[in-house]
Parts: sequence; C-alpha cells; structure tokens
Amino acid sequence: MQEFNPAGLQKLYIPPKDSHKGQNGKVLVIAGSKLFHAAALWSLEAAAHLVDMVYFSSVTENNEIVQQAKKEFRNGIVIPRNKLDHYVQEADSILMGPGLPRVEGKEQGDDDTRELTKRLLTSFPDKRWVIDGGSLQVMDPEWIPKHAILTPHVKEFETLFSNTLKTLNFEGLQGLTLKEKERTVSSCAQDCNCVIVLKGETDIICSPEKCVMVSGGNAGMTKGGTGDVLAGVAVGLYTKNDAFLSADAASFFNKRAAEKLFQTHGYWYTTSDLINMIPQMMKEVLLNYSETKTN
Repeated sequence: MQEFNPAGLQKLYIPPKDSHKGQNGKVLVIAGSKLFHAAALWSLEAAAHLVDMVYFSSVTENNEIVQQAKKEFRNGIVIPRNKLDHYVQEADSILMGPGLPRVEGKEQGDDDTRELTKRLLTSFPDKRWVIDGGSLQVMDPEWIPKHAILTPHVKEFETLFSNTLKTLNFEGLQGLTLKEKERTVSSCAQDCNCVIVLKGETDIICSPEKCVMVSGGNAGMTKGGTGDVLAGVAVGLYTKNDAFLSADAASFFNKRAAEKLFQTHGYWYTTSDLINMIPQMMKEVLLNYSETKTN
C-alpha cells in the first residue's frame, strides 16, 4: 500500500473566479442529539468553510443552539426534520451520523438513529453520502449506497463489518499488520462498492479499486471531534470531487493541519483550532499550486 501522493490534490475543484452563489457546493449535515451537541457543530463548521451553503438538521435543542450562533455561522440554514427529504434532494452531498444517538431506539426527543439511517440511505441511494458516528454503529452493510464515503474508527469498523472479519478469520483489527488491515478494508470497500476511511495513527483509505494510506498527525488528534472534522471536510469536498479523492484529501488536510498546529501549540490545541487551520493548509497547497501552474 502506497502513501497518498499530495500531487493528486491538484485535481481538486477550486471555485472559478466568475462563479456565483450556490455553484460551489451545497451540503446537508444530519447530526447531533440531546447528549451530543459538539460533534454536530464541528462537522457543520468544517463543511461550512468549503461550500457555498450548509443545511443543518438536528433535534430541536441542537437547532436552537445553531440558531443562537448565527452571528458566527452565516452560511447555513437550519431545517426541521419534517423538511429533511426535500433538502436531501437539494444538497449535492450529505453527511449523516456525527453525534446521533449511539444505541438502537431513542431517548425522549431524539430520533431512532437506525430507523432514520435506513430510511434515508435506502430512499436516496443515488445521493453522495458521507456516513459517520452514530449511523455507522447501528446500520447494516446492505444499506450502504454505491460510492458512499464511510469514516469509521476501529470499533465502528469492527461492528459494521463483523461478518467480513469472520470470513477473513480475524476476530478484530487489533494486532493485525498494516497489510492485513489494508486487505480487510479493501475487501469491505469492494463488497459494498464504497470508499472507506479507517481512521487511526495511519489512516487507511480504500475504494473498490485501490488503497492508500495517510500517515502523520500527532497525539493532539486523540481529542474528541477530530473525526467529526474529517467527516465535515470530506462531505464538503465531495460536492465537487469524486469520493476517493475527497476522502484522501480530507484525511491529508486533517493530519497536516494537526502537524501545523503542533508547531505553535504542541499537543494542546482544540478541535476548533483544527477546523480553522484546515482552510489555511488548503490555501497553501491548492492556491500555491494553482499560481505555479498559471505562471
């Protein structure tokens, strides 16, 4: 398995100088619960940096939090659950899962994550989906839409793809070599015709055709929320780029932003710091390349 080559980032979409409002991507984020507020907001803010419009749908409490934060978050529209299907169709790409309840069933005021996830994925299989967090933990592999991006950590991967692990005679990913992990992730990506980002010290990213790894980052990324940021960046990129490149780039920028923060903050940066650093890293890589190409 090869390390991701940053030269591939030159293929990423860059907004044209003559573009108009709405032409550079619209994202829907379906996230959050009464217990998990921050995960939804981190994904939301990360995506908002990359596209023209973000639609946000959560439980009432989270919708109110975002409404109160509109002075800082100006590029989004908060929508109620009863309008969700309309905005699924309106959005170029959709992120579902960060902060959704992590168990089957529902607490008072929360959605049933399994029910919501199944209904949306099976009703709109042709949309560009990024699936993370709570949805990954309660869904079945059979629901995964073609070309979806999945962003599981190890435990989420083991839960979702337990049958594949058994077929390969692995009890789990713990103790496997990097090559064995690659074989496992690749097999699941092929079976489900999707892109999988297995998050870790080294991210393993597989499409049905190929795999790459993205190493780097640092121990500051163990903080809660860095995975939600990755998912938010991935869904933003996926509005205008293919699934594999979007996943590769999101992993790369996430880790490189952490490395940049380490230079000034050590390990003691916040998830919000990471969100704000990613656009700077994208500018350095993408616009510098664009200017070099033009010259």
